[in-house]
Amino acid sequence: MSKNKDKTNVMRLLEQKNIEYIPHKFETDNTLTGRDVAKIIKKDENSVFKTLVTIGKSGKNYVFVIPVNKELNLKLAAEASGEKSIHMIPSKELLGLTGYIHGGCSPIGMKKTFPTFFDEEINKHEIITFSAGKVGYQVELNTSDLSKIIEFKIANLAE
Repeated sequence: MSKNKDKTNVMRLLEQKNIEYIPHKFETDNTLTGRDVAKIIKKDENSVFKTLVTIGKSGKNYVFVIPVNKELNLKLAAEASGEKSIHMIPSKELLGLTGYIHGGCSPIGMKKTFPTFFDEEINKHEIITFSAGKVGYQVELNTSDLSKIIEFKIANLAE
């Protein structure tokens, strides 16, 4: 992706930290699921992650990053975050809160920093792929480089 217009803010942030990544760009009509994206970019569904934004009973927001072929277990998410309960935020609130839209939400480069948790599946992969912050764009990077750009914890989150 040599064209600057094809770079997302996530890509620019990775470059600022000298983190190597492989960009993926694909056509979408906004109806693709995470599993569809994994097939399009020819990656194992367990190594392609989706970013979910939630709110706890306390009113605090949390970010959970899980494989595209799994669902967030809200009880496990609450346990990991120390909340009594966790709920998904409505899609219409996503842009104002994070700067991202549904289908283009990345754990990197949100408007604010929220406690972030990756599902323990990340431990099984040297390289993972997730949204580059724009619908139709993904970044693939070494899991050991993630902590150079965001703080996160690893927990059992998905089923």
